[in-house]
Amino acid sequence: MSDHPLSGTGVATGHPVHANLTAPGLVQHALVRGEGRLSADGAFMALTGQHTGRSVQDKFVVDDPEVTNEIWWGKINQKMAPEKFQGLSAKVRGWLGERPVLFTQDLYAGADPAHRIRVRLVTTNAWHALFARNMFIRPLRRDLPEFEPDFTILHAPEYEADPAVDGCRTGTCIALSFAQKTILIAGTSYAGEIKKSIFTVMNWLLPARGVLPMHCSANVGRHGDVALFFGLSGTGKTTLSSDPERALIGDDEHGWSDKGVFNFEGGCYAKVIKLSRDAEPQIWDASHRFGTVLENVVADERGNLDLDDNRFTENTRSCYPINYIPGLAPGGQAGLPKNVVMLTADAFGVLPPISKLTPAQAMYHFLSGYTARVAGTEKGLGKEPQATFSTCFGAPFLPRNPEVYGRMLEERIQRDGADCWLVNTGWTGGAYGVGKRMSIQHTRALLRAALDGSLAKVEFVQDPFFGLMIPKSVPGIPAEVLNPRESWADKAAYDRTAAELVARFEKNFETFAGAVSEDVKAAAIKAAA
Repeated sequence: MSDHPLSGTGVATGHPVHANLTAPGLVQHALVRGEGRLSADGAFMALTGQHTGRSVQDKFVVDDPEVTNEIWWGKINQKMAPEKFQGLSAKVRGWLGERPVLFTQDLYAGADPAHRIRVRLVTTNAWHALFARNMFIRPLRRDLPEFEPDFTILHAPEYEADPAVDGCRTGTCIALSFAQKTILIAGTSYAGEIKKSIFTVMNWLLPARGVLPMHCSANVGRHGDVALFFGLSGTGKTTLSSDPERALIGDDEHGWSDKGVFNFEGGCYAKVIKLSRDAEPQIWDASHRFGTVLENVVADERGNLDLDDNRFTENTRSCYPINYIPGLAPGGQAGLPKNVVMLTADAFGVLPPISKLTPAQAMYHFLSGYTARVAGTEKGLGKEPQATFSTCFGAPFLPRNPEVYGRMLEERIQRDGADCWLVNTGWTGGAYGVGKRMSIQHTRALLRAALDGSLAKVEFVQDPFFGLMIPKSVPGIPAEVLNPRESWADKAAYDRTAAELVARFEKNFETFAGAVSEDVKAAAIKAAA
C-alpha cells in the first residue's frame, strides 16, 4: 500500500481507494463488481463496448507554452488549449472523487533505472488496474510507501466529455499535458489507451536524454546478439520476438541507449485473433492463465475460448505479465543491437519475404513505415487491411517530428554496426483476397538465418522494382517464395501491382524528402526511368 495513494493526482475522495492490489485482489473486485468473467483457465475476460481500438481522432496534446515549439502538430498531435485542459481535468478529478471506489497502481515505465519514469494510474475499474499492473513494471513492495509519480493517468472510462465546452471532438478524449505531467483518458474503456499514452510520454522524454525510443519488440540470442523488430500492429512483432531459441527482452516498446536496449514495459499486449497453439505456443499458454486480461475475446458458457471468433472485433487482445513467457532476458535489458528487422504486412503481395537493407535503405523504410493496417486496430477501419504509411512504424505515438527519431536511428545503426533487414509478413502469390498470408514457418526460418549470420553468406540478387537485395536461394525455402514475382501466376499482374506500390512509396517520400541525407534520397524507391 502507498501511504498516500492519491498524492500528486489532484483527486480527493472520502470513498475507499484500493492501492496497489495484486492480481488476485483485483480479479476478486472485478468479479464482484460485474466487470467481466473468468475464462475456463482463469484469465479475466472484459468487453470494452463501442471502443475496441484506439480512438486516434480523439487524442490531443496540450499546447503548453514551454513545449509548443517542439511538438509535431497536426492530425497526430491535435492541439488542446491549456485552459480547456484545465477545465476538463478539474471535472474529471471531481468525477473520480465522487465514485464509490477507486483503484490506483504505482508502476514504472523503463527497465533501465537511469531512464525510467514513475507512473500513477487512478481508475474506476479493477480490471483496468490489473491491465496496467500487467503492462508496466511493478516496483518492489518496499519501494511503494515512498512512491511519488512523475506522470499521472486519470482514467475515467465512463465519463463523457462535452465537445462544446472541453475543446475535444466527441465525448471520448485522450489528452496529454507534458507540462503538467498528466494524462486524461475519458469516454473509452479500451485499455490500450493506457499503454500507448505512456509510450507517447517516453517518446517525448527520451530523445532529450540521447536515448532512441522505439515501437519495436526485441530479443537476444545465446551469444548476446540483440535483434530489434519494428512494425505496426498485426505485422508480427509479438509473434516473431517470442522465439523459444532466443530470450525475450520485450514485445512492443524499447529504448536504445549508449549501453544497449531496454524494455519500457513489464508485460505483453498480444493480438490473439486466430491465434494458433502450434505456431505461437508461448502466447497461447500465456493467454490461458490466471492473471491475464483478455479484451473482447469470445468464450462459451463454460469459459472455453474461441480465438477465431471476431464478433466483437478483429482486435482481440491478451495482456499478461512478461514473466508468463519463458526464457526472458534478465531485467528487461540487453546489449547493443546486432540486427534491425523492419516488418511489413504487404497487402499488395509484391514485397519479398526478406531482403537485406543498407543503412540508408533502413533509414528510408523506417521513415516510410509501410504496412497494411489490420481491421480493428483503430476505430473506423473496415474488415479488410488497408495499405498505409506510418512513419517510424509508430506515427500515432510520436510527439516530436519524425526526423528526430529517424536521425537517431541512422546514427545508432552506423555507430553500432547493426545489420538491417526488411521482412514481409503479409501476402504472397497475389494481393489480399487473391494471394495467401506468408507462412509463419518460412518467416521464422528466414529470420533465424538472418540472425545467426548464415543468410549473409548466400548469393543475393536485386529486385528491379524496389531496389531490394533478395537472397537467391535459402535451404528449405522454395525459390518462388523468395522472389515474389515467381509466386504470382499472372506475371503481368504482378508487374502492374508492383508499379502501383512503387508510386505510393514515391508519393509518401515527398512528405519527408527535404529532411533526409543524399544517401537516403538515393536509396528511395522510385519508378524506373
